[in-house]
Amino acid sequence: MKHRLEIHYCTQCRWLMRAAWMAQEFLTTFQDELTEVALCPGQGGVFQIKLDGHRIFDRASEGRFPEVKELKQLIRDRIAPKKSLGHSDRS
Repeated sequence: MKHRLEIHYCTQCRWLMRAAWMAQEFLTTFQDELTEVALCPGQGGVFQIKLDGHRIFDRASEGRFPEVKELKQLIRDRIAPKKSLGHSDRS
């Protein structure tokens, strides 16, 4: 089964480049598991990551931006638990 990942980012805050870089990281790491990574512009300081419609990270709730390593682990744990992330794996 292929999965859809959404990155909701704030255009007012100019977070497009951060969102696009993360999209590239996810598409490279999960090329066999993801069918799409959507960049979803928004406003009001939004920065959320959703996998198959379920929120897995929200900057407002967490009070910080996520680390790519952290997001890769969250995504992997849900869509490919046995997949090695190499240097991004937990110690």
